[in-house]
Amino acid sequence: MTTVTYTVPAISCGHCTHTIETELADLQGIQSVKANVETKKVEITFDAPASEESIKALLTEINYPAEGLITL
Repeated sequence: MTTVTYTVPAISCGHCTHTIETELADLQGIQSVKANVETKKVEITFDAPASEESIKALLTEINYPAEGLITL
């Protein structure tokens, strides 16, 4: 299992976080998604077949492109 955190500057309200969480949750292999409007960060835990590439592609497709990976 892999956990990544992305900065998503386009997050501006609760609707944004709901859209991101709902859309990403539909991607096969996604275990959890937590989007935060205050920090503009999205934490995603996933297994194969999901990948960072497919996650970032979906975020871009729904108009919430990830601008950076945060490593902890």
